[in-house]
Amino acid sequence: MNNIEDLYELSPMQQGMLFHSLYAPESEVYFEQLVCRLQGKFNLPNFQQSWQKVVTRHPILRSSFYWEEIEKPLQMVNRKVDLPWTIHDWQHWDHDQQQSQLEAFLKSDRSVGIALDQAPVMRFAIIKLASDSHEFIWSHHHILFDGWSMQIILQEVFDLYEAYQQGKSLTLKPCHPYRDYINWLQQQDNSQAQKFWRNKLQGFEAATPLVIDKLPGNKTSEVAYQEVPFKLSLEVTQQLQSLVQKYRLTLNNLVQGAWGLLLSRYSGETDIIFGATVSGRPSSLHDVDKMVGLFINTLPIRLNISDQQELIPWLKDLQSQQFEQEQYAYYSLAEIQKSSDILPGMPLFESILVFENYPVDASETEAKKTLEITDLRCFERTNYPLTLVVIPNSELSGRIIYDTSRFDPKAIERMIGHLQNLLTHIATQPEQSLSQFSLLNEAEEQQLIAEEKQNQEQIKTINYQCVHHLFEQQVNQTPDAIALIYQDEKLTYQELNNRANQLAHYLQSLGVKLEDKIGVCIERSPLMVIAILAILKAGGAYVPLDPSYPSERLTFMVADVQSPLILTQNHLLAQLPKNDHQKIINIESEWKKIAQYTSENLTNEVTPENLAYIIYTSGSTGTPKGTEVPHRSFIGFMFGIDYIHLDANIIWLQHSSISWDALTLELWPTLLYGGRCVLYPGNIPTPKELSKIIEEQGINTLFLTTALFNLMIDTQPESLLGIKQLLAGGETLSIAHIHRAIN
Repeated sequence: MNNIEDLYELSPMQQGMLFHSLYAPESEVYFEQLVCRLQGKFNLPNFQQSWQKVVTRHPILRSSFYWEEIEKPLQMVNRKVDLPWTIHDWQHWDHDQQQSQLEAFLKSDRSVGIALDQAPVMRFAIIKLASDSHEFIWSHHHILFDGWSMQIILQEVFDLYEAYQQGKSLTLKPCHPYRDYINWLQQQDNSQAQKFWRNKLQGFEAATPLVIDKLPGNKTSEVAYQEVPFKLSLEVTQQLQSLVQKYRLTLNNLVQGAWGLLLSRYSGETDIIFGATVSGRPSSLHDVDKMVGLFINTLPIRLNISDQQELIPWLKDLQSQQFEQEQYAYYSLAEIQKSSDILPGMPLFESILVFENYPVDASETEAKKTLEITDLRCFERTNYPLTLVVIPNSELSGRIIYDTSRFDPKAIERMIGHLQNLLTHIATQPEQSLSQFSLLNEAEEQQLIAEEKQNQEQIKTINYQCVHHLFEQQVNQTPDAIALIYQDEKLTYQELNNRANQLAHYLQSLGVKLEDKIGVCIERSPLMVIAILAILKAGGAYVPLDPSYPSERLTFMVADVQSPLILTQNHLLAQLPKNDHQKIINIESEWKKIAQYTSENLTNEVTPENLAYIIYTSGSTGTPKGTEVPHRSFIGFMFGIDYIHLDANIIWLQHSSISWDALTLELWPTLLYGGRCVLYPGNIPTPKELSKIIEEQGINTLFLTTALFNLMIDTQPESLLGIKQLLAGGETLSIAHIHRAIN
């Protein structure tokens, strides 16, 4: 107890690092390892003495951490600590052996980890490579201090070392302890910060997806990290520096804008959030710039991307927003996330941007009298899957640190290439709108042009036929296979074809000719499919009339399309308009007569260019508007699908309204590939009803509207386990629900 100098709480950032370190002790998270080469005459005792003096000077470097059996974790400052040094002499090895041994040593050092409850939470190693060349390794935990503090520490160490080498005494200026910052934090009004961040994040519901994840089958459970470096040319860096000076921006601000724009292009979203580290040093705290400790915080950066907005005004707006949030930069990220609309357990962002200076800049080394510091690098790990580190040297450089269990190295290399391209385009053409900045280099653009040309050539090879002709070919291949299921009723391909042929012959006897627009007002049932197929076989085009529509809307649609004939059922007759311009056929009451017609396929002059159906939308003015779809478009869509696998094993649930184009997606891929289409018996299914029919019928392919998809994930997610192919759309999907569906 006599060695305890002080005891106080952790900052929110320290608490977060402590949690992640204890949660995943094998992950090397927040373990940091600074490595550099010391060239010149080296005096080990003087170097060790310099470190001991700096550690004695800054209480945080003598701190350890305690968390067991106490309400809040605490950091304890020790009066005295003994610094652990490991000394090796590798002069007898050649260069290649030394490098191999060094990498093995660094890896082994990281695997040991660092005990947070034993001070000092750091250790040192000196490896002698030659009489005038030493490798210095400083391993520590990020919970102690940030990069700014590291620069202060190293500056003091080397200043003291130079003084000792010259036989001089150096008196460093007094400094304030980290406890002053903890005291300052405890005096802040968190209610105002909470209000600010709640407003800032309002309406944001899911982390911006990185979309470069490996496919689920290729992911691994073991988390490991790799890093890929990058560097811009001197010319491009100078252009960027001139740009920010001209418009009174910061390079950090510009890089944040570029990263946000890249994430927007990757994700397809215009409302973007990523994390960014800030210094976290409040200007109101006296001499805060000289303090050593962990001040940084990771804050959400929210960007709205409008293609037409010009880059410079957009960056200035981003900079203004960041100035505004500086006064609340101390607020805990965990509390910020609680203030958002993000679901519990889901991340607010999956990538962070760290804009940093190297602790010792190349220009600093020239001032040293006896030692030259070279090959400085730093190993670091965060708990985020992707970290972009940017270093504003004379040539802007950096690295992406990524989780190899989630991302493929080639995807990361492409991402780095796209970031470099984007920064280069910004440097050379800054006065463009956001939509004009390309991520691609010339080779990638040429590749896209070639792929598009190939796609166009492939489209030309599609065997364009009429829908009903393709269905008849499938009937010949699998006549006895089940085509439709509706409650207890099943129809084979042959049975469905026979009934459709009978109705088609009947329609032709009524005078239906090429491209006549025939209304279909029939509830979801085999009769609905028979009617649609029969109209196509007779040469007409079907016009879906949803029985749930108000009679006024149905009247408008029938009049607008000038339909000469409407097919319907007994109980729907009263809903349909009655006039002299069209004939209404009650198929149910007429079926005995219809069944007398031949079940042979029809021969007519229908071509892929002829009209297949007309689908009505609400239109931009609210007035229903018909869109004509020929057989050719139908088939182009069908055989151009590459995002789902179509074959005879498909069991697809048809539950969308007859008046919606989703009917095309649910019905025809099944019937033209020999699969099985299950018709939902009712109007709009509830999640519970949907779950039941999925299980009973073994549904393996399903389309859901966005609203229904979200509802299923919220209430019946387990019912989708048997679905091999799930399609969703109609509105923008919730990323949070997508993550929950996948997980």
